[in-house]
Amino acid sequence: MRSAKDIDEAALSYAEIKALCTGNPYIKEKMDLDIEVQRLKLLKSNYLTQKHGIEDQIAKVYPQNIAALEQRCSAYQSDITVADTYKNMDFSIEINGRIYDEKKEAGIAILDICKTVKSHEPIPLGAYHGFSIALSFDAMNHEFVITIQNNLKYTVRLGDDPHGNIQRIDNILSSLSTRLENCKDQLTGTKKQLAIAQVEVQKPPAQEEALRTKSMRLAKLDALLNMDGGNGNREKPLDRGKADDRLEH
Repeated sequence: MRSAKDIDEAALSYAEIKALCTGNPYIKEKMDLDIEVQRLKLLKSNYLTQKHGIEDQIAKVYPQNIAALEQRCSAYQSDITVADTYKNMDFSIEINGRIYDEKKEAGIAILDICKTVKSHEPIPLGAYHGFSIALSFDAMNHEFVITIQNNLKYTVRLGDDPHGNIQRIDNILSSLSTRLENCKDQLTGTKKQLAIAQVEVQKPPAQEEALRTKSMRLAKLDALLNMDGGNGNREKPLDRGKADDRLEH
């Protein structure tokens, strides 16, 4: 894609040389304006391209992101409500239909099941604090993974410590409030970005007035040079005073 960098010093040098050769100062001004107007048009074109991208974000991207974040915040809140129901209850977890009330024994049972699991697809394992739990094997990282799910899915990578694995599951449930706050912050930030974009897209291009003014001046110069032949003949030099009068009107 072309940019303003395409207009280099060589073009300006050519304009200066041509002006010196013809003896007509208006040709140099015209060549300079040609370069400047072209640069401003490229800037305006780039601005309009960016503006169309922002308009697309305002119409589609931001609303979709906001809706997704609102839905996610709602899901976090629902999961927190479920987790809080079991917060003050004694430990109890269901694994393959059996209820365990000791974390170490439950952890050992999970590690025993890991010895028989080789599938990367989660297999149902049981339930804990109102959440379903499933077990799978991550072949890429050579790790077993517990998936906890109510409205949203959360993953726990298992280690060799039976008690520690249960604690990791508890840590996930304890982190839900923090995750909700982070989600709310993202939602607030996205709404602010939308508001800023809606203001920015209404602003005219910064170079619009300069482009209009210089284009008008260039049009007058074109008309003047066409009227006077535009060749800067040295035998009949252009009368600067008369030319200035024409440019004024």
